[in-house]
Amino acid sequence: MTTTLFDSPLGVVAISGNDTGVSGITCTNVSPVDNAPGGPVPEPVRLAAEQLKAYFAGELKSFDFPINPAGTAFQQSVWRALLEVPFGTTLSYLALARRMGDEKAIRAVAAANGRNPLWIVVPCHRIIGSDGSLTGYAGGLWRKQWLLEHEGAFARSNQMSLF
Repeated sequence: MTTTLFDSPLGVVAISGNDTGVSGITCTNVSPVDNAPGGPVPEPVRLAAEQLKAYFAGELKSFDFPINPAGTAFQQSVWRALLEVPFGTTLSYLALARRMGDEKAIRAVAAANGRNPLWIVVPCHRIIGSDGSLTGYAGGLWRKQWLLEHEGAFARSNQMSLF
């Protein structure tokens, strides 16, 4: 497993993965200067860094590098559903649970959303409360707000699907 770091508008981004795909993307307090490469960076990790930098620059709206997140079958199904939430839009936790076929699973869907290891790429930041509130973001609500503003989601509130 290789980790690479770079500065972003939201802090230092850490990308971890190997030749089969990226398994983790988070924000960290480690300085990119402390990221002394221990060998070649796997292609999926290199592509992820390149594409995330383009995303932050406003030049990219979707990602196409290989991902390989570890999680339960249910978590994997929630993360796949998150990948279907378009750039610049939001969806409520309830609506996501309904899309997955069981609105009673809303708490389990929210918990899986919160365990998403691929920050931004699997867009858990696009999931909000049924009342439109910004709830439940492991990276901090200020980052969630920044990401939604960056994507123009607030300007497109008429596209928001709450129910």
